[in-house]
Amino acid sequence: MTRVAAIDCGTNSIRLLVADVVDGALTDVVRRMEVVRLGQGVDRTGRLAPEALERTLEATARYARECDELGVEAVRFVATSATRDASNRSLFVDGVRSAIGVEPEVVSGTEEAALSFRGAVGGLSAHPGPYLVVDLGGGSTELVLGTGAPVAAWSMDVGCVRMTERHLHTDPPVGAEVDAARADVVAALDEAAGHVPWAQARTLVGLAGTVTTVTAHALGLPAYDPLRIDGTRLEVGQVLATCEDLLAMPRPERASLGFMHPGRVDVIGAGALVWHGVVSRVDADVRAAGGELSGVVTSEHDILDGIAWSVVER
Repeated sequence: MTRVAAIDCGTNSIRLLVADVVDGALTDVVRRMEVVRLGQGVDRTGRLAPEALERTLEATARYARECDELGVEAVRFVATSATRDASNRSLFVDGVRSAIGVEPEVVSGTEEAALSFRGAVGGLSAHPGPYLVVDLGGGSTELVLGTGAPVAAWSMDVGCVRMTERHLHTDPPVGAEVDAARADVVAALDEAAGHVPWAQARTLVGLAGTVTTVTAHALGLPAYDPLRIDGTRLEVGQVLATCEDLLAMPRPERASLGFMHPGRVDVIGAGALVWHGVVSRVDADVRAAGGELSGVVTSEHDILDGIAWSVVER
C-alpha cells in the first residue's frame, strides 16, 4: 500500500486529497476544501493580493501538518489559473515550498485539462463515450475530449471568480452585466471550438464546485451530499433551468441554501452563467452534427484524483 497526497490550488479554493493506493485503485483517506480566493483581484491587477496569499499559505501549512500526521509518502502540489496569471507568483512558490516542503507546480491549462480528465473518467463506464470533460474553475475552464485518453484539450480564461470580478457587480446582476459576461463566454467557446471537436461527444461531464453546486440545486438537496451528487445524470434542460435560477437569485436566498458553501455564495451566479453557456453550446453543436448527448453527468472525481494518480505513476 502507498499513501499519497494531492493538493490543487485554484483561483477560488485550495483542496487536499490523501489517498491509499491498493490493488490499482485509489481509496480516499481525507478530502478537504477551503475557499481562500487566491485569485482575488488578479484579473484586474495581474498580481496576487497580500491577504489572499496569506490565506492560501495558512491553509497550505494546515494541509502540511495533516499530511505529516497521516504518514503521507509523497505529495504533489499543483497550482492553476490565478498563479499562472500573477506577476508576483514567486512569492507564492517560495511560501508553499517553505510551508510544505515541495515545489508547487504551476501547470499549463493543457496539463490541467489532462489531469482533470484522468481523475474524472475512472467512474464513467456506465455512460457512452466519447466524453467531453469540463472542469469549471474560478479563473479558467478546461475542456477535454476523449474516451480512454484525451484526444483534444483547451483551457478558456473564463471562470466563476473572473466573470464575477469583471462583469457581475449588481445583486442579482442586471441585464447589461449578464450580456457582457455571456459575450465573454461565447467568444471563449468560439475559440475553443477550433481546438476541441466536442460535436463528437456523447456524454458531457462537469467537474468542480460550480457544477456540483448546480447539481445539488437541481436535485433539491437540503445539504451538500457528495454521494448523491457524484454520478448524477441530468437532462440538458434541467441544467439550463437550474443555472438560470441561480443567476437570478438574490444573495440572501443563495446564502440560505443548505448545500451552498459560504465561499461560493458570491460567485455561483457567474459560475452558473458559464456552465449554462457551455452546456447549451455543446448540446447545440452535437445536435447540429446529427448526434445526441446521453445527458450531463456530474463527477466528484476531478483534478485532485488526477494529481493523486500522477504521484503514483511517477
